[in-house]
Amino acid sequence: MPSKLAKLTNSPLVLPSILSADFARLGEEIDDVLARGADAIHVDVMDGHFVPNLTFGPPLLKSLRKRFPGVYFDVHLMVTNPEKFIGPFADSGADSLTFHIEPTSGSGGGRDHDDERAVIEQIRKLGCDVGITINPPTPATAIEHLLGDVDIVLVMSVNPGFGGQSFMPEVLEKVRWIKSRIGPATRLEMDGGISDKTVDEAVKAGCDMLVAGNYVFSAKDRTAAMKRLRGNL
Repeated sequence: MPSKLAKLTNSPLVLPSILSADFARLGEEIDDVLARGADAIHVDVMDGHFVPNLTFGPPLLKSLRKRFPGVYFDVHLMVTNPEKFIGPFADSGADSLTFHIEPTSGSGGGRDHDDERAVIEQIRKLGCDVGITINPPTPATAIEHLLGDVDIVLVMSVNPGFGGQSFMPEVLEKVRWIKSRIGPATRLEMDGGISDKTVDEAVKAGCDMLVAGNYVFSAKDRTAAMKRLRGNL
């Protein structure tokens, strides 16, 4: 099945993270960033275990899918047991499901060696694009064996769990390493501290999907903010 990302042709893609939106006006907030040039919407799912925060569940995504039927929802599973979340979020309208290598065997998680491939297969069967994620301390080699099997590689440039953190430039070397080992159809995503001050380094290193929460949603001029992330301002 071809990736749903193929319909998104901008480079880089800009994906505002609703973690930084005004939750009381979430539908209006999404309407606004889409009107101002967002390519897709990033949904951070946190379980309070893998990361010290709780965020969104499948019912919220289902409501958003009903209101925004044509929008690409990029769902980032920051959870200890991704296999338990895949079905509910796929059924609720996720276009992509990205999971972390750290809770699986790829970096010594103590689970069965084939866990990560089973998760990839589970996501594929449900018709979603597949992403794999690594945290700042995790070496890129932890996902090397999966690079040919995913649509998205997400490199965290902050420690996951909360929005508004500062960009960690040391992850750029990992981005360059991964970029040299993926094919042209695989998107390289970065999440954490993306702003006008960090975007140039991220794109130069090879990122073509940019998750920006605080920078976009707190901007006085959101159109200008997204243009700046694309290098058009």
